[in-house]
Amino acid sequence: MGVRAIMKKYQLEYEDRDIINDPSQYEEMVTKSGQPLSPCVEIDSNMLADVSGEEVENYMLSNGLIKPSDEVPEAATNAPCTDEEHEAMRSKTVRFF
Repeated sequence: MGVRAIMKKYQLEYEDRDIINDPSQYEEMVTKSGQPLSPCVEIDSNMLADVSGEEVENYMLSNGLIKPSDEVPEAATNAPCTDEEHEAMRSKTVRFF
């Protein structure tokens, strides 16, 4: 949720990949990231593996990909999802790659 909140905060387009229901997507993520945890975010061929929204934002800021914004994200960006959020996501087929 935190990574999506950062993308929305900066009005950036992104593509969710279904690593749960599509084994080829999962395999690609593991191959590119070198590990099995998500979310992984690929930005300009750079893989950020098992990252929080805060880490993605810091990466983009430090590489000049975005300008600082005072807008408040719609979800926590520095914490993992709660058990309740994970349970709610189980019924959805879209996951970050």
